[in-house]
Amino acid sequence: MKVAIVCDWLTNVGGAEKVLLEVHRLYPKAPIYTSKYSRKGIDWFDDADVRTGWLQIFPTCMRRLLAPLRQRWFAHLDLSEYDLIISVTGAEAKGVKSGRRLHEEGKHSKNPKGIHVSYCHVPTQYYWQMYDQYVENPGFGVLNPVVRFFFKLMVRPLRRGDYKAAQAPDYYVTISEYAKELMAKYYDREAVVIHPPVEVDEFRMNTVKTESRGAFATTGANSEASPVTTGANEEATRGSVLAVSHPEYFIITSRQVNWKRIDLAVKACMKLGRKLLVVGEGPEHNNLMKMSNGSKWVEFLPLQGKRELAELLAGAKGYLFPSLEPFGIAPVEALAAGCPVIAYGEGGARDYVEDGVNGVLFDKQTVKSLSEAMEKFEKLKFDTEKVVKSAEKFGAGRFDKELRKFVDEKLK
Repeated sequence: MKVAIVCDWLTNVGGAEKVLLEVHRLYPKAPIYTSKYSRKGIDWFDDADVRTGWLQIFPTCMRRLLAPLRQRWFAHLDLSEYDLIISVTGAEAKGVKSGRRLHEEGKHSKNPKGIHVSYCHVPTQYYWQMYDQYVENPGFGVLNPVVRFFFKLMVRPLRRGDYKAAQAPDYYVTISEYAKELMAKYYDREAVVIHPPVEVDEFRMNTVKTESRGAFATTGANSEASPVTTGANEEATRGSVLAVSHPEYFIITSRQVNWKRIDLAVKACMKLGRKLLVVGEGPEHNNLMKMSNGSKWVEFLPLQGKRELAELLAGAKGYLFPSLEPFGIAPVEALAAGCPVIAYGEGGARDYVEDGVNGVLFDKQTVKSLSEAMEKFEKLKFDTEKVVKSAEKFGAGRFDKELRKFVDEKLK
């Protein structure tokens, strides 16, 4: 069977790339077609046959400006020779047509029985459900007014193009009940929910009770806090849960872009006087640094390895998840490490956060609502084992079986 994998771009590390990596592991010989590949931004696919086209000549920083060109490129990408096309997409890659679709349209097809299964995270956010937020802050700094003006002019034809592209796949799979609702609303397409793979086992640690592990040590009332660990780190191995007796910090791990609303977490922790670790990088990093203004309550850390990140999560009081997302792999990783989640109660978080059991949900994306949820959270006691178990059903093995079963049924 000839298989091709398609994705929007491969320029950075994120949740979508984790899904793509798992699909690549399922079909390791399948070439990966994408509009832009930057090995400097992501080196997970060195063993893969990654294929790009003429869009590769554009610098990575222009990616967000190239949506019209990506729509055209994917729509004209001829993969009709393949028996199976799997797209992992939240933007334009869904526009690839299978041999079956081309045959149905009366066009030349190398393989009239070939199908396209699209694992679509969500309808293209900047055209549809997050259009207002994008227009408010496109993320181009001083060029925002110019980008905003032209985007408003172009959004209608871009939406038409996106809707047309959404009719190309033969079958849809999506990541949550929330995403399924959006697929029906904006694309008039039905989708089956298969939750994305989470490396649950990678974030489970041995049960080690210690007052200092992962907590913060201070030498004075006004001193800057920094993480400290003990020799107990050497005892931790994959398999169960690391429990911390007195966790004293909240944590958020995310690509730092404006729509992730990391600003709410920073402001809420500064308002309440709670320690926050912000792990990651992205275009909003400098703005977030300015917002914290050197506050002792907010500390920024670069991207971490899995081991280090698992320890930080296991040692945290709670994970803050203030963004509206179709799923959210990072908070499930936190649950797997035994860290309860405080999440905005819309979007994909509804599929894995049970209020009062493994976290707390809040109803508005405001500092006030998040702050109140944090205060409620601190009054509750969470069973660490229950928190961990709530993440187990999202493991990579489950994803592999469900996706393979779905694909095999459609190929019959």
